[in-house]
Amino acid sequence: MRALKFLLNIQLKRSKGIQQVGGFTLIELLVAIVLAFLVIAPLLGFMINVMSTDRQEQAKANSEQEIQAALDYIARDLQQAIYIYDATGVDAIKAQLPDPSATDRVPVLVFWKRELVNQAITVTGSDKDDAYVYSLVAYYLIKDTNTTWSNAARIARWQIKDGIASNSGVACTGYTGKYISGYCPSGGFALFNLDGVGTIEEKMNKWTRLSQYTTKNSSGADVVNNVSYSDTPIVLVDFIDQTITGAPGATTCPTGSSKVTPTSFNTINTGQMTSFYACVDRINTTAQVFLRGNAIARLQKNNLDYTASKSAYFPTASIRVQGRGYLFTK
Repeated sequence: MRALKFLLNIQLKRSKGIQQVGGFTLIELLVAIVLAFLVIAPLLGFMINVMSTDRQEQAKANSEQEIQAALDYIARDLQQAIYIYDATGVDAIKAQLPDPSATDRVPVLVFWKRELVNQAITVTGSDKDDAYVYSLVAYYLIKDTNTTWSNAARIARWQIKDGIASNSGVACTGYTGKYISGYCPSGGFALFNLDGVGTIEEKMNKWTRLSQYTTKNSSGADVVNNVSYSDTPIVLVDFIDQTITGAPGATTCPTGSSKVTPTSFNTINTGQMTSFYACVDRINTTAQVFLRGNAIARLQKNNLDYTASKSAYFPTASIRVQGRGYLFTK
């Protein structure tokens, strides 16, 4: 019995010892939580600041890359130009362009070009030859309420072009001639006319789109249809600065060129913006294009206007291009 009591006492003492060293008191837990908060809170704030800065820098980088890519695209387009309209010319033909009465967009860069169409004409068998067609191109500055795009402005490209004529081709709706299948003229396309007396500028400023054409109905009678443009402007780049008041002014154009600012656009918001404009030297078929992006519009939906303190969020770029083609008239 004494031996049994001795063993029980040892076991009880061991159990009490184990219970005494296990767990934490409530005060110890509270102290640990406070210390953890004091350490983690600054680290969390630092991480949030790093992530915010990274997001801002990424927005700036994306805007810079897109602005440069858009300029490169416009430059390649302009290299094929044979005639670039100045402010007087854009004002003269604006009624012939899409949505001439729209107040949320203005045509900034309008020109004719001669472009290559690869492997369009069948020579013999599977052998094909290239062809050239004339196109009218217009770049628009647009600022509307379309929710598909940002709250900043954007640039869109519009184009109509001629078809590839062929005596053995097919008839195209609205046109009397025949064209290679798949290469009909764009709806409403009409080529410029250099015949008659006058300068090239006067003749190009008289260009009018194909407004009506005659077709045959099922009974063989003539039916007059209104032609609508088959191509609508396609957005080239979004997040273009939409600031009207307080934005940097336009650069003074070099001698021999003039800024494309038709007087009829002065009362339109998009006509007063300086985020997309061009200095055009019509005689030498040269244009210097200026762009300014808006990276802030990538980060927030309000308070997007330009300010000097946030100029880093408005990347700018420009490029000067001379068209390789030319026009000749007597």
